[in-house]
Amino acid sequence: MEVLLLGIYAFFVWLIFIKLKWLPWNIVSQVTVAIIPIVGLTALILALNIVAPSSADVRVYKYTVPIVSQVKGRVLEVPVEEGNRLVKKGDVLFRIDPQPYKLAVGQLEAQLANAEASQRELEAQLKGARGAVEQAAARLREVSAKLELARMRVTQNRELVATGAGSRFDLEQAETNLKELEGQADSARGAQVQAAASEQQVKQKLGAKANGEFAQVAQIRAQLENARWELEQTTTVSPCDCYVINLQLRPGAFVAGIPFNAVMTLVEAKGQVVALYYQNELHQVKPGDEAEFTLDTDPGRIIKGTVDSIIWAQGQGQLPQSGTLPMTGVLAQPPGRFPVKFNVDEKDQAQLIAAGAAGHAAIYTERLEAIQILRKVIIRVGAYTNYLILKLH
Repeated sequence: MEVLLLGIYAFFVWLIFIKLKWLPWNIVSQVTVAIIPIVGLTALILALNIVAPSSADVRVYKYTVPIVSQVKGRVLEVPVEEGNRLVKKGDVLFRIDPQPYKLAVGQLEAQLANAEASQRELEAQLKGARGAVEQAAARLREVSAKLELARMRVTQNRELVATGAGSRFDLEQAETNLKELEGQADSARGAQVQAAASEQQVKQKLGAKANGEFAQVAQIRAQLENARWELEQTTTVSPCDCYVINLQLRPGAFVAGIPFNAVMTLVEAKGQVVALYYQNELHQVKPGDEAEFTLDTDPGRIIKGTVDSIIWAQGQGQLPQSGTLPMTGVLAQPPGRFPVKFNVDEKDQAQLIAAGAAGHAAIYTERLEAIQILRKVIIRVGAYTNYLILKLH
C-alpha cells in the first residue's frame, strides 16, 4: 500500500512539476517534494498502527479429544473415515464385541432375581419370628399374672392354716397350682428367648439395608447396573462435532480399555483464532471491535470477525514457586506479546479453518475510521500475495 501511495504521489509530482510545469522545479521544491511523503507516510503509518493495529502472527487453535475405549474387547466395526469428513456428535466411532457383556448382564439379572426371592422369603420368616416373639411375650404376661395370683392364695391359705381357720387340703392345692404356674412361666420365658434368637438369626441373614434395600440385593443391583453400563460402552460415539485424525483402528483389533491408550484422535470442527500483538498496540482495542484476518491456507480470502477478548496474561508475568530470587540475567528479555481472541462471523464458520493455520490480522477500532480503508486495502493485497509460492524447487 505504501508503494501504491508513493506511486500516486510521484505521478502528481511529475504532472505538476515536469509535464504541466505549474510550479518551478528547483532546490526548494525538490526538498519539499522529498519531505512531504516521508512525513506524511510516517504520520499515516503511526496513526494506522494505533487505530487499526495489525498482526503478522495469526494462529488457529483447535482442541483435540483422544478417544479411549471404556471397556476391552475385539473391534467389530469402525464406521468412520479419516480426513475432512465431519463426524457429528453422537455418531458411532467404533463397536466392540458385546457378547461377553451381554452374558454378564444375564448372569447378574438371574442373581438379582434369586436374591430378591430369598429376601422375600427371609422377610416372611422375620415376620413370623416377630409374631412368635410377641406371642411368647403375651403368654409370659398371662402366666405371670396367674403366678402372682397363685402366690397370693398360697400366702392366704398358710395364714388360715396357722390360725386353724383354713383347710390343709386347700393349702396343698394352692401350692400345687403355684408350682404348675412357675413351670409354665419358665416354659414361656424359654419360648420367648427362643423366638428372639430366631428373629435375630433371620435379621443376620438379611443383613443391613442400603438405600431401602438389604445389602446383598443392593450389591447385586449395583453390579448389574455397572454391567449394563459396560454393555453400553461397547459402542463408542463421538462427543463433539469433530474430524477424525490418526485413525489406526481396524475391525479385528483388540482394545484394552486402558485410560492412556487412545485408539483415535478427534479434532473439534470449531477452533479458536488468536492473533499476537505487541503490548503498546492494544490500548484502543475493545471487545466487539471489527476484525479481519487472512490465512495462508486460503489465499485471497478475507475472514470477518470481531474481537472476543484480550488475554492480558503471558508467561513473563508468572513467577514459579522456588526458594531462590528471580534471575534478571545479563540481557533484558524482550517483552512478550498479548493474544487477542477473535469470534468468526457465522457465514465464515462453515469454511474449513485448519488447525495450526497461520496468517495476518487487523483490528478496526472506533477512532479515525476514515484512514482505516488503507489497512483494509493492505490486508487484501496481502491475501492475494499468498498465491505466490516463492521457492525454486
